Amino acid sequence: MTPAELANLAEACRTADELDRLEKAVRALPDLVVPGSTGQPKVHPLLEEVRRHRLLLERLTTALNLPDDRLIGDRGPTRHARKAARSRWQAWNEYQNGDAPHTAAAWRADAS
Repeated sequence: MTPAELANLAEACRTADELDRLEKAVRALPDLVVPGSTGQPKVHPLLEEVRRHRLLLERLTTALNLPDDRLIGDRGPTRHARKAARSRWQAWNEYQNGDAPHTAAAWRADAS
């Protein structure tokens, strides 16, 4: 990893630790609603911090671009593109081995 990637990884680890502490604090709250400035009910501010930390952690881990799709940073479109590519290669290999019912013309029509 480059020095910038290592710094990003360290920040992601710190953010994950902070998120863990925030989530524990939220679980310990007696109520998730607090009175606002005029007495109206409003969501506890810790919930907003948890949300922000989750978003930050996702951004940091996505920026690392690690190859393991089990990590937090692997987004749906990446997973979908990888699955689609595997499917195309499998179909092409079946065609090449004569295991698929495709004709060459059908394969070209499917590929476009």
